[in-house]
Order: sequence, then structure tokens, then C-alpha cells
Amino acid sequence: MNTNWERDRRSWLARNRLALISAAAIAVYAIFVEWVWGWPLLLRQWAEIGIGPVLSALTLLVATYFIRCYRIHDYFPGETRGRFLTLFRVTQVHNLLNIMLPFRAGETSFPLLMRSEFGVPLVRGTSALLVMRLLDLHALLSVAAVGLVAGRGHGTAGWLLWLFVVLSPLAFFLLKEKALKAMRRFAPERVGPLLDEVETGLPTGIPAFLRAWAMTMLNWAVKVVVLAWILAIMGVAPLAASFGGALGGELSSVLPVHAPAGVGTYAAAIVAGAVSFGATTNQATLEMLGRASVNAHLLVIVSAVAGTLLSLLLRPNA
Repeated sequence: MNTNWERDRRSWLARNRLALISAAAIAVYAIFVEWVWGWPLLLRQWAEIGIGPVLSALTLLVATYFIRCYRIHDYFPGETRGRFLTLFRVTQVHNLLNIMLPFRAGETSFPLLMRSEFGVPLVRGTSALLVMRLLDLHALLSVAAVGLVAGRGHGTAGWLLWLFVVLSPLAFFLLKEKALKAMRRFAPERVGPLLDEVETGLPTGIPAFLRAWAMTMLNWAVKVVVLAWILAIMGVAPLAASFGGALGGELSSVLPVHAPAGVGTYAAAIVAGAVSFGATTNQATLEMLGRASVNAHLLVIVSAVAGTLLSLLLRPNA
């Protein structure tokens, strides 16, 4: 009797482990936000921005999570076919843990979750994650550069340079076969199977790479433009400074430098990015940038929680 009960309990935990992790992460976040800022303060600050812009921004930010999920589905079509909602929950748990934990510690959850839910080998999942993060970094710089080129009026030369930077990943991808051949030639024989797994974590061809590249650009374009729009509404000027602030904040979340939940580092990166891209540095402007950066940071946090809640509501079929 006890054996059957224990077996049923383990089976229930196995079936619902992602839901339990998601619910625990959301609860910790709700307590964390109340402890650091307080929900009443958050709601008052957003009321100053306006309910319409806040809800629009949250909707668009959550939409980027579906784009990100589709990108991962396209990386692992065989393993994730017919299980998009499960993959969406995996990506949301990974995203929430990534924001919550310092120094990118949450990244380790992605290959582990992909192995437990879809049977993807750890090396292959880690390889795919590394490629996606490099594409993320490139997309962030490319999207934010639009604001820099447009806001500072660099003309044709600036746009040509931007186009060259945007197209550069394709050149690196075309060289991957030569790079892997060289690594196999000089690496010890026992490393060969690992290199095979690494290769399977890369896009299989130019069409797959272009899809991953396009989804990455679309994902970060929406996110950076939304954050730049919110910063502009809150008084950050000129346009390039709004893009610079959005870029600074998102770069701090991609690079291994952010604090737990980005507290302090995310807001500071927004201020630094805005100043670097043309915002003035008088006391009034810096105070405004400080308020705007905290509001934008909270918006990103709540969008991550909202996306995870949505993944719980969109329960995959058993």
C-alpha cells in the first residue's frame, strides 16, 4: 500500500515538476518584489506612466517569449514536435531562473531541462545555448545601433557600417565546417564524440541558421524598441539615449555581470547606456533616469512572471 502511494507520488511529481518549479519561482519573485520595492510603490509608478502603455508594453514583451520559444523549437524540431506548450514552459522557467540568479547561473537550467523533458544530450543543449547567446549579443548591438545611427544622423556611411555588422554572423557560420575540421584534426581522439554533439547543437544548414538569426533579430528588436518607447514616455531624450538605455539594460542581463534579479545592475546599466548615447548629465536628468530605469526594470521582471504564469495556464495535453 505504502509502496503504491510512494510510486503514485513520485509519478505525480515527475508529471508536474515544471509546474511546481514555475509556481515556486513566481512565489519567490512576488515576495522579492514586495521586499525590495513594494507592490504599492510599483503600481503607483506605473499609474504615472499610464495603464494603456504599461499593458501594451507587457503584452509585447510576453510576445517575445513565444518568438524565443519558436527559435528553440526550430533548433530541436524532432525532439519538440507536438510539444510546443511544454517547450514554452521550459523556456519560461529558464528565463525566470536566469533573471533571478546572479552571474548567469540560471543558464545551467536550460540544458538540464531540455535533457529531462526532451532527451536532448547535455553537450548538444549547451552548444545550442552558446550559439543562441552569441546571436543574442549580436542582435542587441545591431538593434540598438539603429537608434544610434538614426539619432545622430550618420547618413549613408553609418547605415552601410550597420548593414555590414548585421550580416557578419552569416560569414562566421559559413566558416564553421573549416573550424570544426581543424578542431577534429588537432583535438585528442576521445574529444571527437563531444565535437559531434557540439556540431548537432548548431543549425544544420544555411536555411536553419537564417531562421534562427531572423527570430533572434525579431525577438530583440521588439524588446529593445518596447523598452526604448517606455523610457521615452518617461522623459528619456534624445531618441538615441532611449535606445542606449534599453540596450544597456538588456546587455547587463545577457553578460555575466548582473546581480540577483538584476537589482542595481540593470537600472545602472540603463542609466549608463542612456548617458553614453546622448542623455545629459545634470542632476535633474540623472534623477529622472534613475526613476525611469527602475520602472523599466520592474516592467521586465513582471513580464517574466506574467510569461511564466501564462505557461502554467496553457497546460499541455497529457
